[in-house]
Amino acid sequence: MFRRSALRLSLFAAAIALAVCSLHAGAQQDNARRGRKYKVPPPSSRIEVTVLRDVNGKPIENAAVIFHPIEGDKDKGVMELKTNQDGKSVIDVIPMGDTVRLQIIARGFQTYGQDYKIDKAAMSMEIRMKRPGEQYSIYKAHDDTVDSGPSPGADNQTSPSKPQPQTN
Repeated sequence: MFRRSALRLSLFAAAIALAVCSLHAGAQQDNARRGRKYKVPPPSSRIEVTVLRDVNGKPIENAAVIFHPIEGDKDKGVMELKTNQDGKSVIDVIPMGDTVRLQIIARGFQTYGQDYKIDKAAMSMEIRMKRPGEQYSIYKAHDDTVDSGPSPGADNQTSPSKPQPQTN
C-alpha cells in the first residue's frame, strides 16, 4: 500500500513539474518577442598607433595613447591604452565614421594631439614625439621676432645689437 501511494505521488509530482516547465518555456518565447530588439553594432575600425622618437626613430615604450571619440562638439568618453616595447598600441572598438581626438603623453616628450576621421576598416598611424623646446623668454634676444616698437616699461633708447640707419 505504501508503494502504491509513493508511486502515485511521484507520478503526480512529475506531471506538475512537466506542466511548470512547459509554462516557463512558453513564457520565455513570449519575452523573446516582446523584449528589447537586438541592434547590430556599427562596423568598427582597427587602429594601430606607433609612437617613435623624432630624433632617431626608436619606439617609445609605455606612452599613454588616449582616444577621445567626438560627436559634434561633445566628447563621448575616453579610452586609454599604453604602448608596448615596440611602441605600438592597437584598438578595434571605434566605429567607422566617427571623429577621434588622439592624444599621446610620454614622459620627457611634448604632448601630441590631433583629430582624425575614422573612414577605413584598418588605419595605421605613426607619431613622432619631440623633446620639449626651450621656454620662450622676453628677456632673451630672438632673431625671428618682428620689432613692433618699444616694449612697455622700456626706455626709448636704441639697443646696441641693431644697426642704426645713417642719414647723409
